[in-house]
Amino acid sequence: MLRALARVPTRPLRVHAPIVPRNRRLKSESTSNQPTPWRKDVGVDPPSVLIEDHFTRSTLFTLDFFRRFAKFSLIGVFALGITGWTVFEGVHMWVENVELAADQDKEVYTWEWDHDARWSGGLLGGTDPALGFKGRHAVRSAWIAENWGTGSGASVIRSTAFSGRGPKGAGGLNIIEARLEFAQNFMAVAIRIAESKMASGQLRPQTMAELLARHASILERMGTRDALFEARVRYERVWAGLPGKGADAARIALKLGDLDHRLGDFEDALAWWSRTISLTQGTQQADLSAPRVTQTVPSSPFAQRTLASTLVSLSAYYSTSGHLKQAQQLQESGLSLLRSIPSPSSVSTASPPQVLHSLYLLHRSSLLSIHLAEVLYALRAAPEQSIQWLARAAESSERVALALAGLPFTHPDAPGSAIPHPPASEASLVPVFKKSNAMRRPAKSLLRDSRRTAAEAWNLMGILREGEKGGGPERALECYERALGWAGVAADRAGGIGEAGEGTPEAEWTALWNNYVRVREAARKQAEKS
Repeated sequence: MLRALARVPTRPLRVHAPIVPRNRRLKSESTSNQPTPWRKDVGVDPPSVLIEDHFTRSTLFTLDFFRRFAKFSLIGVFALGITGWTVFEGVHMWVENVELAADQDKEVYTWEWDHDARWSGGLLGGTDPALGFKGRHAVRSAWIAENWGTGSGASVIRSTAFSGRGPKGAGGLNIIEARLEFAQNFMAVAIRIAESKMASGQLRPQTMAELLARHASILERMGTRDALFEARVRYERVWAGLPGKGADAARIALKLGDLDHRLGDFEDALAWWSRTISLTQGTQQADLSAPRVTQTVPSSPFAQRTLASTLVSLSAYYSTSGHLKQAQQLQESGLSLLRSIPSPSSVSTASPPQVLHSLYLLHRSSLLSIHLAEVLYALRAAPEQSIQWLARAAESSERVALALAGLPFTHPDAPGSAIPHPPASEASLVPVFKKSNAMRRPAKSLLRDSRRTAAEAWNLMGILREGEKGGGPERALECYERALGWAGVAADRAGGIGEAGEGTPEAEWTALWNNYVRVREAARKQAEKS
């Protein structure tokens, strides 16, 4: 029985939901469309809160980023400004207390090398405190631009350093060195400030004259006609404020004479040169248009150098204006006067300021010797006379250049012999002159000028030697080689062609090189024929 029941097929049981009344079922269906409440016990914010928090945090992050960016930018700008201002003021303090400081060597003042080294500070050096913050910075900026440059190009176009005093239509493009343009602009600012402070009586009595003379010197080196007119105006103002006597007045008279000569006002130039001679020698000129030089040696070293420069300027004017007899007379008397000035027996035993003074006069005498050689040749004297004067000029100029470079006068491979030292166009100035604020510039200029003078003397000798018979081209070639050695630097271009040295104009170098090449070819052909 039980077995029969076990074989009967069965169906799975179904579990039916409980029967719910209709009214309760409708109520449940109506509430099922509402959102399910968010459980607070899970520890997670609802989605709407998450979306709002995301945008809030993004906005706050952006605002915080810009806040920090602005803060650090302001800190950077502030730090950069402080650093720049510190560097700026540091450079100006260096110029004030080091570059413009008065020399400690008393011999500098004994030989009066401090006269041309003043930038409104007088014997104390530096700048005049009465100029104020802006005025003193303008003076120092002028010194920086003139000596250290501007960092820009080598020249600028259309200088503004003129007031229209020059003749109309004489200009064109005034191409000058940028450092000089910036320097004269700064000096113009300093002068305007000094003029505004003159009524208060706070300025030193010499401050305005020193600023005007310094500004005129910069304008003079700019070289344009308008700048030369402006330089003359500045020097005239300085002259008007001087008592009309003394070495400083003589130097201003010389400057005015040189400017008038460059501007073509020859009568005024002669008058100023006559005043210079009168002030330095203590004599009276009967005729300002015909200066006369006596054998009176000025007692002041500064006056001696001023007189020597005046003789060179007057000699150049007579030689180039056709007054050959007057030129010869002036040159011979001038050479006699300069030779009568005592010089140290040895360079090693004399003080550097005394040595520089002696070398300055020796170089001026070499210039007079070259002028005399040219005048004698123009007067149709024997060429040998001109060659003798040129040889003296070359020897004197070479001694000046070698002494300033600290080199011996004889060949280093044959000490004690009569063989001269080879040209040293690349040798630098000795440290004793470099370290002196008062002597650095005149020594550097003298080294440059002595090299040019030596090159010119050898070049003129070569021209005269070419016409000699019996080995003339060979001797001329030696002269040209030595002239190139003083005027140029070592050959570093293809073909062994050298370059013009510092201070040598390209036109002078080209003329020297052409003379050398011409005579070299002539000597080679003559050697092939023989």
